[in-house]
Amino acid sequence: MNTAMKPTQHASSGADNRLQLLLFRLGEEKGSTRRELFGINVFKVREIVVAPHITAIVNAPQFAMGLANVRGQLIPVIDLPRLAGCVPQTESGIVLVTEFARNTQAFLVDEVVEIVQLDWKHLLAADSSSSMLLSGVARIDGDAKDSRLAQVLDVEQILRDVFPATHSQENKNSGIPKVNMPPGSIVLFADDSAVARMLVEESLKTMGVHFVAVKNGREAWEKLNSLHSETIAQGKKIKDRVALVLTDLEMPEMDGFTLTRNIKQDVRFSGIPVIVYSSLTGTASEGHATSVGADAYVAKFEPQELAQSISNILANSLSY
Repeated sequence: MNTAMKPTQHASSGADNRLQLLLFRLGEEKGSTRRELFGINVFKVREIVVAPHITAIVNAPQFAMGLANVRGQLIPVIDLPRLAGCVPQTESGIVLVTEFARNTQAFLVDEVVEIVQLDWKHLLAADSSSSMLLSGVARIDGDAKDSRLAQVLDVEQILRDVFPATHSQENKNSGIPKVNMPPGSIVLFADDSAVARMLVEESLKTMGVHFVAVKNGREAWEKLNSLHSETIAQGKKIKDRVALVLTDLEMPEMDGFTLTRNIKQDVRFSGIPVIVYSSLTGTASEGHATSVGADAYVAKFEPQELAQSISNILANSLSY
């Protein structure tokens, strides 16, 4: 793939249940000759460039190489091969300039391979023995017996590990208004990233919101069905138990688009609002979320906006 280019992002990335991954390599694992494939959602990648001059910063965090001037913008560059314990095998110096939760950063990689499309169902959850840097594993060739595998990076975890002070939620949670929840109700929220779940939980606790957290859309769907059965058995309505569903978009096994569509198309869950809470803040992703019935779309790690959105949605929901 040529560098100094922008990945094509106009193709669907959720409305038709397809995910686009940019595949790349980081070099050989230390003590091995293996060169594994890694992946990142194309919608997080602004452009791919040959690394410009990188200016080292005094007392920079480990794995932070310094700042690069990319089209007049100073962007921090993260040494992804070193972070992942890999030894680069080329001197290409390719960086992926990414936009994530309203932040811009670049990742040094060894080699860009290709862009692939796959069903969200072929993005599998990383097991407990996997690296904390991973959010999942993608079956690149679908259900093929010998499908190639790509390790999908947990960008939230990486940024928090490399820049813990910058990506702390403590200051953002200061002054968050309390949210008035219907008595006995909860927010059900889904996110595959452990660090993202922790940050959302901190924000919801500050808002005074009771919640149940799950790891992906499939678990959220199963939990919603389980809660429906429980409330019916108690002679109650599911809407009185689950005031709102809060979901990430990029999740293994079932993505947020599919979860939202399932909820909105099932009469049992009529009246339950869905807020999409995602780092994919482009208009295309917001449009896809709206097309499957999401009631609101909020940028990740902006608790003030999230609190306001939850309050507005609940106020509208209770007025009907």
